[in-house]
Amino acid sequence: MASCHLSLSDLLISTNILPNMLGTFLLGKEIITYCGCMTQFYFFSGTTVAECFLLSIMSYDRYLAICNPLRYSSIMNMMFCVNLSVCPWLFSFTFNLLAVLPVSEFDFCADNIIDHFYCDLFPLQKLSCSDTSFVELEIFVFSLPIFILPCGFIILTYAYILHTTFKIPSTAGKQKAFSTCSSHLLVVGTFYGTLIAKYMIPSKGHSLLMNKIVSLLHTVFTPLFNPIIYSLRNQDIRTALQKLSQIQ
Repeated sequence: MASCHLSLSDLLISTNILPNMLGTFLLGKEIITYCGCMTQFYFFSGTTVAECFLLSIMSYDRYLAICNPLRYSSIMNMMFCVNLSVCPWLFSFTFNLLAVLPVSEFDFCADNIIDHFYCDLFPLQKLSCSDTSFVELEIFVFSLPIFILPCGFIILTYAYILHTTFKIPSTAGKQKAFSTCSSHLLVVGTFYGTLIAKYMIPSKGHSLLMNKIVSLLHTVFTPLFNPIIYSLRNQDIRTALQKLSQIQ
């Protein structure tokens, strides 16, 4: 179930950003309203926060499957799965107001051209004529539990998974355990790599061009990369690809 919500998160990130971006690049539609900008920033930030928790839930699912397989069915019952899937969305979009409301109070008294392909924190800070240092510090402090705690939880669960995997006597069992976790680790690496580069490094530590590149990776390539990773784990899809390569 968490994988379905992860796919939904990737879909929301892309559909929130790409239509306006394509309209700018292809049709020259370069205007976005103030309310539209704040709405885009809110949904993008909320979906990103939800994905942080969804990835940690998926790591817990793999921890139970490998470290406590006999108790997996009793713990991961339907009601518990629904709660684990719904709570990240409720929490993220509620907690995200703490980031969006201060940004909405920025004063934009000079240039109104956003040097970016969507409304994000860093270009809005550059555009504002207000003192944004307090808001930047506030968002950085609030981002620590949102980003670091799920990431730390993932590292902890995989430490237990590795410890359990190395105790498996058969080579086939070890390979199966590593195969179960490899796709999730790739997704976690790409997601948190771009996220840390965008938000955990202070704005003075990177240029706007670098921020655009990382944002493109986060909003386009990461959602595109995730389905490919999980699809290649599906035996039916691998069999179909093998048959297709043999035909060609």
